[in-house]
Amino acid sequence: QVQLVESGGGLVQAGGSLRLSCAASGRTVSSYAMDWFRQAPGKEREFVAARSWSGTSTYYADSVKGRFTISRDNAKNTVYLQMNSLKPEDTGVYYCAARPRTAVPGTVAEYAYWGQGTQVTVSS
Repeated sequence: QVQLVESGGGLVQAGGSLRLSCAASGRTVSSYAMDWFRQAPGKEREFVAARSWSGTSTYYADSVKGRFTISRDNAKNTVYLQMNSLKPEDTGVYYCAARPRTAVPGTVAEYAYWGQGTQVTVSS
């Protein structure tokens, strides 16, 4: 079992920044990679950013490339999403999700555990 708790969401003006955190706990947490998804009202959940378990590779949705950065602090079992130059279309609930470290990132079905989500609202 892995438990995920997100934090750091809020209301920000367009052009601003936020940093989301996802703290993971559980006996097997070190066997999982943790990535980020988001869901806007009335839309399906979509992939945002992923980091390989080894940390050597990162992957981003085209819509956030160059603005968002995913990172992980293994000592704290915490993954972060630094979001800069935020746009109103970035508004949504952001979820942290854990997949087995060999699973392909980005596909919802590959993820075994999900956090409760944190709301991000970007005003124009």
